[in-house]
Parts: sequence; C-alpha cells; structure tokens
Amino acid sequence: MKTWLTLILALTFFATIGQEKNRLVVLTDIGGDPDDQMSLVRLMTYANHFDIEGLIATPHGGNNSVEPEYIEKIVEAYGKVRDNMELHEPGYPTERQLKQVISRSIKLDNMESVGEGKDSPGSELLIKAVDKNDDRPLWVNVWGGPSVLAQALWKVRETRSSEELATFVSKLRIYAISDQDNTGPWIRKEFPNLFYIVTPGINAGGGFHHATWIAIGGDKFHGRFGGADFSLVSNEWLDEHVRSKGPLGERYPRWKFMMEGDTPAFFYLINNGLSSPEHPNWGGWGGRYELYTPKTEKWFLEPETRPIWTNVQDEVLGNDGEWHTTNHATIWRWREAYQNDFSARMDWTIKSYEEANHPPVVKLDHPEYMKAKPGERVDLSATSTTDPDGDELTYEWFCYEEAGTRSMSNSKTGVKHDIVDSDRAKAWLKVKTSRVMPPGTGTMHIILAVTDNGTPQLTRYKRVIIDVVK
Repeated sequence: MKTWLTLILALTFFATIGQEKNRLVVLTDIGGDPDDQMSLVRLMTYANHFDIEGLIATPHGGNNSVEPEYIEKIVEAYGKVRDNMELHEPGYPTERQLKQVISRSIKLDNMESVGEGKDSPGSELLIKAVDKNDDRPLWVNVWGGPSVLAQALWKVRETRSSEELATFVSKLRIYAISDQDNTGPWIRKEFPNLFYIVTPGINAGGGFHHATWIAIGGDKFHGRFGGADFSLVSNEWLDEHVRSKGPLGERYPRWKFMMEGDTPAFFYLINNGLSSPEHPNWGGWGGRYELYTPKTEKWFLEPETRPIWTNVQDEVLGNDGEWHTTNHATIWRWREAYQNDFSARMDWTIKSYEEANHPPVVKLDHPEYMKAKPGERVDLSATSTTDPDGDELTYEWFCYEEAGTRSMSNSKTGVKHDIVDSDRAKAWLKVKTSRVMPPGTGTMHIILAVTDNGTPQLTRYKRVIIDVVK
C-alpha cells in the first residue's frame, strides 16, 4: 500500500511541475543579517524542486566571517523533518546528501579574493559542478558577494583554452541579489556572454531601494512601496505560519529589517507552472526582467558595459485599489500565493498527508503554444485539472500583458485582458484588431491560476502563449 501511495504521489508531483529539476548552487553570506537563514529554511521546504549541488558560505561583515555552521544547523533541522515532507511530495534529498555539498569561501571579499592562490573549497566545488557531465545549465544563486564565482571564472580563464572557457561560461546561469561586493561588475564586464540576472548597485546610494528582489517583503524597509499586503510578511504572520512548526520552523529567525531578501533568487526556479528560467522576461514568483544595458545610476559601482537581465515594470492592481506600475510589482503581485505555499510546506514538516493541503494539478486540454490571426476566437480549457485532496477549485484566466509582445489593453475599462468566462475551467477570447504596434502581430501570454479551497489556499499555474500572426 505504501509503495502504491509513493508512486501516486510521484506521478502527481511530476505532472504538477511539468519540467525537469533545475541544478542549483547557492552562495550565501549566512551568519550576518538573519535573512539568509530565513531564505535557507524556505529553500529546504522546496529542496525536492532542485538538484542542490552546492551550499557555499561566503564572507560577511567587516572581518569577513565565513560561517558554514549556520548552513549545517539548518540542514540538520531539515534532516529531522525530511521524511515527513517526503510523504507529501517525493524527491527530497537526504540530510547526508545536502551535507556533502556544504562548502566555504576564503575570508576575503571584493577583488582581493580573486587571483593566484585565492582558490577555496567553494570555488573548486563550483568548477566541479559546472564540469559535471550534465546537459542542464547550472544555476548559481548569489545571496551575498559573488567572489567565489569570480575566482572560479578567473581560474578557468587562466588554465583553459578560449573555447573551453566559452563552454564553461555557457553552462552557467546567475541570479544575483544586487551587488554586495565589487566582483559582480567585474564578472559582468570580463565575461560578457555570461547569463546574469541582477539589479546592479550596492545599498549605499539607494541601490537596494530600486532592486526588484526587495519586493519579497521590503514594503517598509529599503523598498518603501505600496500595493502589497504587508501583513503576510510580518513577524507576526511568520510566528504563526512558520516558526511554530517543528524543528525546521525553529531555525527561522525573526527579521530585523525585512523578510528573506534572498528568496527571489530561487523562487525564480520553482516548478509551479509559471516559471520559465530561460525566459526572465516572462515573469514569475522571482520577478520579471528584460535584457538591456542599464544607464548608470549613482548607486552603481561602475557603469554596465553589456546587456544584462535587469529591472522592468509590471502594472498591477494593489490591495489598496490603486494601480501600481513598478518593478517591485513583478514580485509582490504573487505574494498571497507564495506565502500560502510556504505555510503549507511548513505543515508538511509536521503533519500527515491527510491533515495538510496540497496544490492543484493543472492540466490544459490544448497545447501551451497556439497560433491565431487577428479577429479569431481562441478557446481555452483546463477541464482535466484536479486536486489531490478533492478540494473545490477556482479558476482565473488573465493576460500577462507585459510578458508578451502584443498589447491587449482595453483603454475604456483599464482591464488588462478581455477573456470571456475568465473564472471558469473553459474560457475564450477574441484576438483584438484594434491599433497596436507592431500592427496586429506578436505574442500574448495567458496565465491560468488555479486555487483550491483548502487551508491554506494553494495556487498553481499554466501559461498559454498565443502567437498572433497575419
């Protein structure tokens, strides 16, 4: 019976994610601001969504402390609840597997940490991970300074041919939480073909204020923006929904300034039906970014010399009833969904399958990519969608206008989409023929969000791309 249940859960999980796991290495300046510990606790609840190949402690503070013991303590707490989480979704790595990939940098940061004799266990682990015989790209989350990445790239450039270096760089995907030392701008300048998501700049001068990632919970600190529900990221909410739940929850500290500044880096990769990691301009829980060379701002360490994936705006109706057009909205628009998801996964650490809630399994009755001509009707359907707990489901079809290249705005109503029966499993739209640029063609991204009525309510997604052609 247990074997059959495990098989059913596995099939449900892989039907839900619909894609292979992403490979992940995390560079974290854990031990300073508690936000790294918070983000790592949340990452552990999603550990089955990734192949985690490195958890590397990097320097923090004026004395460049490197403290992998914080990683070890959180992984040990994870080990106490791992088997229980496995009852809810399969694929969680063992405590032993995660401990084998914990590493550290040397106690130097900035460009002082790069060059001859500056190798570290962390930089060597990173090189080994990139060299692994695996066709999938390696995602590197940079939660602090990227000096470990800089040293790895420096060494490969010094010891390999230009062709081998190009191959090495092509395997890497970087999502950095701003610039927390000067190796970030150096990396982007010296390795112009490296895939790099970042809001450039440091905190001094207001860099964090303008960063996309601050929207995870920085409404009243650094970000200072409106439109989102701050109560969902307060210490009080976290006390009830996270810290009170078992050994892993106990490792989640109270925040001093804001919740989990580093979390968007791995949110971007979660398999929830919304993310598409090779397309930062499509948007998801980790924000939305576009590829361009940003103009130099006062908080930049130096001018950017190449296109990078960086800040872009969404227009979103906030909980205050006002429209907000900002890069912060590309993250906070999903806040209720990602906080409910965290609460549920913390339940998984201590509750049986029957006592907890599990996300819907969203299935489209048609391809995710379709072509249409202006004026044509496009039918949308997800009648095969199910919920593992038998919960009632609500549907929301909407056009994520900014992610596409063809406008669908309704200038009279201000509504971002015009989808008939948008709250049902079957909906439809008519491809508009009003004046748009380019004239009539381009892509429209239609998002289906399906939410159950369990406790807490959980949401999963599907993205339909309609390519409008002449």
